[in-house]
Formats: sequence, C-alpha cells, structure tokens
Amino acid sequence: MVKLASAREARMYGPHLSRNRTEYINAGLYLFATLVLLGGFVSQFSREPRSGLVLLLIALLLIIMVNLHDLLAHLAGIDYRLPLMEYDLQLALVEFAVPFVQTLGSLLLFLGVLFLFIQENKGDGFYKLEKHGLNMLIAGPFLWVLGSIHNSCQIYERADVHLQILQQSVHIPFLMGSVLFTVGAILNARDQSGRVVHHGLQLLGGNWVWFGIFGSLFLVIGGFTNLIKVFKMQQIDGLRLEKLRGGAQERLFQERDGQVPLILEENRRRRREAEEARLAPAPTPYKDVLVGQTQV
Repeated sequence: MVKLASAREARMYGPHLSRNRTEYINAGLYLFATLVLLGGFVSQFSREPRSGLVLLLIALLLIIMVNLHDLLAHLAGIDYRLPLMEYDLQLALVEFAVPFVQTLGSLLLFLGVLFLFIQENKGDGFYKLEKHGLNMLIAGPFLWVLGSIHNSCQIYERADVHLQILQQSVHIPFLMGSVLFTVGAILNARDQSGRVVHHGLQLLGGNWVWFGIFGSLFLVIGGFTNLIKVFKMQQIDGLRLEKLRGGAQERLFQERDGQVPLILEENRRRRREAEEARLAPAPTPYKDVLVGQTQV
C-alpha cells in the first residue's frame, strides 16, 4: 500500500474549492505514478532495461510526494499541534503513521533502485551499494505492508455502505500489491545468495520483475478506485462518512470557541497549581523561628 485512504469527513486545510482541486490532483497523480511504476517493471524485458529503472525512480518520487501531501494535510487539520494526537487514536495510528511509514518505505525503495542504477552505470568500485540496494528493496515494501495494515484500522461511528465498499476496494488492492512486492524482493534476495555472483541489473531477477508487475497492477486498481472514492466524497461533502467524535479536530475547535473539555481544563489547573507551588517561597521551619526569637 502506498496511499492513505482517509476516513475523515473532509481534510481541513485551505479554502474549500482549492482543497477539492488539490485532492483531485493528489489522487490523479498517484494513479499516474502507479501506471509509470507498472511501465518501469515491464521495461525490464526490453532491450534497454535501464530505462525501466528510470521510470521506477520517477514513479517512486511521485509516490513520495503524494504521501507527503497526505501527511501535511492531516497535520494541517490540527494546526500541526502534535500533542493533540494523544486524544485521537485514529489520527495517530492511521492518518499520521500511514503516510509517514509509506513515505519512509517509498524512500527506501527509491534508494535501493538508485543504488543499483548507479552501480550499473559506474561499474567497478560501487559493489558495496549492491548489498545495501537489495536490502532496501526488501525493507521498502515491508513498510508498505505495515502501512496497509494500519490503513485498514480506520474507525467509524456510522458510514454509508457504498462508501465503506469503496474504502475496502482501496484497502485490499493496496495490501495485496504490497505483499507481492515484499515476496518478490525476498525471493530475489534468495536467488542472489547462490554461488553465482551477479552485478548491476543482473541482481534484479525474474521473480522480482514478475511480482513487481502483478503488484503494480494491484496498485493501479487501488489507485483507480481511490480516485472514484475521492470524487464521491467530494460530491457529497463527506456527509455519509462520519468521523469518530471526540477526536483531535473536535478538541481543537472547542479550544478555539473557548469550550475546553473538562479533562483538558483539569490538567491545565493541576499544572498551574504545581507551577505556583514551585515558585512560591518555602516557609521558614518552626525550629528556626524559635532559635531566632531566643537570640533576640
């Protein structure tokens, strides 16, 4: 999985029209990135497989940009106040953790492909990059799988059945694609651990390419359904998908309106009393007072 399928009613950043336009661009850019990713794997069977690595690098860079947008969009919804996450489990474990983990996984996969590309072009002297590259090809998709599992842990109070089906139609292809990428990378590392030593593009065996092709197909399907879901949610303005009450955004709105929840108010009162007690001068012991009076 390389894209967050958000369950929030609406992302709270920027004016309404520009926000909707940005969401459309974000979903469309991700779908385009998955198509480029698929083309990169298919190009490994061409006469110039290095061009396929270039396509893979471009696709992964676009995916990193998409996930960074998701991360910043959700942080903007709480004015980048990270302490509010302790009151919103979904915001912390899904809407912050998923794009962060996916960005990290995409970055590792980008670096892994880049290391192999550099070794292929430069040749001798860059063999140390090969081992790191193969390890990153495993670590990146593994983080995608972890993010896919987190992405399925979204909390609803009530939601329209149609939109829940769309949510699952996004989650399942992303999870399947991430698993295929991980399995392909593990099998490829196992194939390269034999007696025959390979270098450069020869390190990318048939298992890695074929699993990458089928994994990319699942990501294309997930990206297409995600685009449909975004269009549906923008048309209905999120009214059929209700977010969990009492979350970070609701607490932020209450603070802005001066309606601070009792728990927050109690915590602030205790901190204020502790600060006043720390700054107050210490009382003079009774024994010292008696000694002072005797001396007088």
